Amino acid sequence: MVHGWADQRWTLARVKTLIGRLFHVSYTVEGTWRLLKRQGRSWQQPTRRAIERDDAAVELWKEEAWPPGRAVRRRVTAGSSSRMRPASR
Repeated sequence: MVHGWADQRWTLARVKTLIGRLFHVSYTVEGTWRLLKRQGRSWQQPTRRAIERDDAAVELWKEEAWPPGRAVRRRVTAGSSSRMRPASR
């Protein structure tokens, strides 16, 4: 709250902004992450989950809507190493 944000989340964008304000140095968000990583910092995750969370609904969503890990491979067919289409010969 001291730095002007209503909540206490320290996102990379906020850290980047604060570094710019305090030290007059411009970093990208990726550069900010690398800087923090070099200093031994790591991302943090809340220890508690939201009360409203419905684990059964999350599992159902994962099964139904979650994108597959890999795309379906096309069948291997005999081809030609020529860049010209066979019909154009």
